[in-house]
Amino acid sequence: MEEILKFDTISQYNAFNNNPTLHPLVSVVDLSKAAPRQLRRMSYGFYVVFLKEIKCGDLKYGISNYDYDEGTLVFLAPNQVIGSYGEEYYQPQGLALVFHPDFILGTSLGRQMNDYTFFSYTTNEALHLSERERQIILDCLAKIKFELEQGVDKHSKKLIITNIELFLNYCVRFYDRQFITRENSVKGILERFETLLNDFFTSDKPQEIGLPSVAYCAGELNLSSNYFGDLIKKETGKSAQEYIQLKLINVAKERIFDTSKSLSEIAYGLGFKYPQHFSRVFKQQVGVSPIEYRSSMS
Repeated sequence: MEEILKFDTISQYNAFNNNPTLHPLVSVVDLSKAAPRQLRRMSYGFYVVFLKEIKCGDLKYGISNYDYDEGTLVFLAPNQVIGSYGEEYYQPQGLALVFHPDFILGTSLGRQMNDYTFFSYTTNEALHLSERERQIILDCLAKIKFELEQGVDKHSKKLIITNIELFLNYCVRFYDRQFITRENSVKGILERFETLLNDFFTSDKPQEIGLPSVAYCAGELNLSSNYFGDLIKKETGKSAQEYIQLKLINVAKERIFDTSKSLSEIAYGLGFKYPQHFSRVFKQQVGVSPIEYRSSMS
């Protein structure tokens, strides 16, 4: 198997794509300047945002194609692996904003990077832009490129970081819009999520794997944890963990009605390792202990 092509520095990636290096830690790369190349698996030691202009089949995460078309943004955090092997050649197109973690270290943007959860999205979770949104993104990239071309002065870093932050904040807004405009797709995921939880609690899985986690549910739905969590939060107003816990408590309430089972049996049947943990969680959510809740029903 071929080795993964790794880029540790911005200058390496610029050279690979026949672009000049105007700053060692940040670049706006014109992918059309690159020579035609074969499909490869690649890893980057820095943040990458691809603005794909045409569908050219070169972006895969793992073994799945990214869900993208013209005017689509794909986000990669440092050290993610993307791409696939192939014999055919293709001509890269579009732009890439690349910036090293060291460039934003100690800045407000650096402290807020974890808030941009789309850098951890994976397959079928790209950002599809309208023509107007695409123009806004191109304007942000043009401003960053303009600053890079002016040469470094005491204002450069602040202005570049400010424009990267503006770029990412627009992406947050556009993702919110996408969650809304793809309502049918979102509702389909919510329905599958609800079915997944129903099936989980009526199976032997709680005893086998314990309480259902956000990561488990996201994996079963073929989504990244961050994308899944953001989707559930925007659609329901609750975090995915809160949604799971609400379902758990509702199932627990139903089972407490069955007095043929002890509260310990119910706890184990829900996936709790210890009945005391079940009692604590139930009381936090309901306001009374499982024993008190059962007594109030008699």
